[in-house]
Amino acid sequence: MSFCGQKILPAAKQMKQLDKILESTYQYGVLLDTHVARLGHMYRLIREARKRMFLHADLIQGLKSDEYAAEYLCQEIRPDGLISTRSSVILKAKQKGIVAIQRVFLLDTLALEKNYALLEKTQSDYIEVLPGAMPHMIEEVHQRTGIPIFAGGLIRTPTQVEEAISAGATAVTTSSKELFEHYYPGR
Repeated sequence: MSFCGQKILPAAKQMKQLDKILESTYQYGVLLDTHVARLGHMYRLIREARKRMFLHADLIQGLKSDEYAAEYLCQEIRPDGLISTRSSVILKAKQKGIVAIQRVFLLDTLALEKNYALLEKTQSDYIEVLPGAMPHMIEEVHQRTGIPIFAGGLIRTPTQVEEAISAGATAVTTSSKELFEHYYPGR
């Protein structure tokens, strides 16, 4: 999947942020923290704007993050991809032909090893590594898994974005207005 040269995948936590993404020249983004009742309307707007938005399944209010929710999302909402920490959601997304993005938290060595085992099981299409402000870990995870990486969390400056990309990240997910504007396509 080509991200049209986007180093940033802007993330929307609120409708106002989604509107900005839809009005922008960004082609891809991430939808965070929304209510299940708003998803249909939001994805109609997203499709009308010809954008591609990945949906964070674990952050949908009013919907349990499990394989049944993933099946509902894949069949009824049809997002461009699902992001989740849960292997059952990732496996269901893959089964339904939706881009599957496994979110992993790099807390310590034990968590890292558990994540490697999880990634072996799910074979996700992408990994979202948090915190993304650790380039040496992005490089290690990318080398060990061979799976494309999104870096997210605690990336606050353009220098940190460039370090993540140089370490092997395909793109950086962020809700930072400053980074969104700094990397605005066509600038």
